[in-house]
Amino acid sequence: MPAARSRGSRKPLLAQRTRTAWLFLAPMLITLAAVALWPLARTIWFSFTDANINDPGVAQFVGLGNYFGEFGLFFNPNHTEGFWASDWGVSIANTLKFALASVLLETLFGLGVALLLNQEFKGRALVRAAVLVPWAIPTIVSAKMWGWMLHDQFGVINHLLLSAGLIDQPIAWTADPAFAMWTVVAVDVWKTTPFMALLILAALQTLPKDCYEAARVDGVHPLRVFWRVTLPLIRPALMVAVVFRLLDALRVFDLIFVLTSNNASTISMSGFVRREMVDNGYMGYGSAASTVLFLMIGLATILVMRLARSRRLEDA
Repeated sequence: MPAARSRGSRKPLLAQRTRTAWLFLAPMLITLAAVALWPLARTIWFSFTDANINDPGVAQFVGLGNYFGEFGLFFNPNHTEGFWASDWGVSIANTLKFALASVLLETLFGLGVALLLNQEFKGRALVRAAVLVPWAIPTIVSAKMWGWMLHDQFGVINHLLLSAGLIDQPIAWTADPAFAMWTVVAVDVWKTTPFMALLILAALQTLPKDCYEAARVDGVHPLRVFWRVTLPLIRPALMVAVVFRLLDALRVFDLIFVLTSNNASTISMSGFVRREMVDNGYMGYGSAASTVLFLMIGLATILVMRLARSRRLEDA
């Protein structure tokens, strides 16, 4: 009886705490609905219309025409070479290529930098602050800076490579289709690796020291300690860092637009949306592309989180 009475007394307290929690969350939820959910709903609605930026008031409902119609995103008779030869297909391929390459390289380099910064050495605090400088620079500023350095006529990168005899003529790093996308990836890796290193370093700082002391006493090789102890322990934080960075990489726009002027060889999905909505004025068509991008980002998040969860269950 006393146990049942205590459980009964907890229910009103739990209900009160739940109401208090919702009360505190209400302003944030209202703000989120106003600045995110409503624009998202409007974008999805526009994707089912033929709205034009010059006269959005006369938009007509076209159903899935912007997606699967005669000139929709996933069917266009003007491109006889196939879907991946269309501008939309190229933008999807470029976005996936950029996201996978940049996130992979940033994770590997960020892990290496974090492991180095986790060691005890003189001036470590100064080095940690210096490493964060690329990440602290606004993307537009860093893109413009690298655009000057990579210029094919007066850029310092070409000057150094020519002086070293590594190339015999200047290379148009941001204009040549053979180099443009990988140049953008390299600049993004330079800028965002400190972000990954910071998150991974925070996880390394929380690891218990007794595990490493025991491994040192037993004479376990450092590589084995890393694979068997360090990596499994920091995997949750590593997956969070990968998810955040993947979401950011899939919606890339500013870096590509500033460095390469959004040309056909590097145009991203966000760049395609901007071109169709702003330059061409096709709000309905651009909204459909924006909706597909939103769904791709959501699907990527779900897949990565499910993968991380399954790995945690296997480890358990």
